[in-house]
Amino acid sequence: MNFLTNDKLTIVGAAGMIGSNMAQTALMMKLTPNICLYDPYGPALEGVAEEMFHCAFEGVNLTYTTDIKEAFEGTAYLVSSGGAARKAGMTREDLLKGNAEIAAQLGKDIRQYCPDVKHVVIVFNPADITGLVTLLYSGLEPSRLSTLAALDSTRLRSELAKYFAISPDKVLNCRTYGGHGEQMAVYATTTSIDGESLSKMIETGKIPSQDWVDLKLRVVQGGKNIIDLRGRSSFQSPSYLSIMMIAAAMGGKPFIWPAGTYVNNNKFDHIMMAMETVIDKSGVHYNMPKGNTSEEKELDTSYIHLRKLRDEVIEMGIIPPITKWSTVNSHM
Repeated sequence: MNFLTNDKLTIVGAAGMIGSNMAQTALMMKLTPNICLYDPYGPALEGVAEEMFHCAFEGVNLTYTTDIKEAFEGTAYLVSSGGAARKAGMTREDLLKGNAEIAAQLGKDIRQYCPDVKHVVIVFNPADITGLVTLLYSGLEPSRLSTLAALDSTRLRSELAKYFAISPDKVLNCRTYGGHGEQMAVYATTTSIDGESLSKMIETGKIPSQDWVDLKLRVVQGGKNIIDLRGRSSFQSPSYLSIMMIAAAMGGKPFIWPAGTYVNNNKFDHIMMAMETVIDKSGVHYNMPKGNTSEEKELDTSYIHLRKLRDEVIEMGIIPPITKWSTVNSHM
């Protein structure tokens, strides 16, 4: 069988809906024959593993365990959805304390059991904060960890395709940056609709300004809409996109959507946020987004919101003050 790599991929939170879908997606994409499923809840984990065995994938060495040491040792790539899920009426931020604590332990486990991991993708919400906390305690270089942020951009693509009643393939370069939450910055200047600039369409009234405002709101509340429709948070789309991210880190098909990455420059300070990124074998690398004045103001507002969440986690005592970060992770 032809696999992208033979390196070990570990999926954390594999007993959940996102984790189990990630496992199946990785197997269907033939990323690696060596996949380990980890979750502390044994019965559901065994059930997921049995389902994967019943798929009769060929040439794979699929293992599962509730033992963190066994799961992490020898891991080259790791994807984690191992936090509490968002429920009806909740925002991503409502998950802050509990999932930040889970992220802190995850980082410590990475440091202890797989410090040489090549790339980590964090999926569980609020992903900007859980990714930052994991990165801090893992000791990894920032290029070796990214977070799922693409879902907002793909939702923008979907909403635009529905609005103009065209194929999504004709909606190109949709971008949201900043936080993976309701304070995200939704960009129009990057996007084209069947070869025409979206920002110009807004300026000329081809899409009325109120329609654009309403459309952006649907994008921002895309996750809430899934919960309202299905009675549970998204699992298929985050599963697929996160596995596409780890596939790019393995040297596979380039990942064409924004990802969450660690940013510390003269504008954004010690934060994890969605940027214009490239993920490849050397890790995740970012460029600062370029937009109009309004879009850049939205991005600044999103950063302020993320900074507030980060500072709340510091006040909770889950992570130390920024001045002490370098003593925990020399790369930060």
